[in-house]
Amino acid sequence: MKFFYFSFVNPNLIKHISDQQLLDNFYADHNNKWLGILLERYTLLLFGVCMKYLKNEEEAKDAVQQIFFKVIVELEKYKVTYFKSWIYMIAKNHCLMQLRKKQESTSIDLSDKIIAADGFEEENIYLQNEQLTESIYEALQELSKEQKQCITLFYLEKRSYHEIADRTGFTLMQVKSYIQNGKRNLKLMLEKKMNQ
Repeated sequence: MKFFYFSFVNPNLIKHISDQQLLDNFYADHNNKWLGILLERYTLLLFGVCMKYLKNEEEAKDAVQQIFFKVIVELEKYKVTYFKSWIYMIAKNHCLMQLRKKQESTSIDLSDKIIAADGFEEENIYLQNEQLTESIYEALQELSKEQKQCITLFYLEKRSYHEIADRTGFTLMQVKSYIQNGKRNLKLMLEKKMNQ
């Protein structure tokens, strides 16, 4: 499966070069051929991640291309140490954002929880954020429809109680109750998941 156009080196000639060495070479001369080699190694991994979340082959292929270009832009700005973990999170975030666009009312805003400008130094940050994101997303799905809707509008879309009432048809008291109970239920579910 070929998605990218940078790969013009025989893989057998460079398979002994580590990801870190390829990154170091790129940071030294900013030649995109090093990134091409690196991205070629992870094409199938990225495609698998995208298929897992998007469940559609064409959308997954498009997502891989978009992730490639995002990686190129990001690597120009940040020094990445653990490339495999980093690119996995880039792919996962991209897919979750695509799903969020499709289902705004049931998704969560990941930008503040995962994508931090200076957050690319430590591998464990990604692992912790990945677990937290999955836990929040799973917990959100377990709320009642009304709680999920009000929590999403209040915390993610920054809507006021009055705006939520106007949009949903709930009374102000119902909106406040759904938010309060939904927040409490989310907290309990997250605590339970963390203690398992």
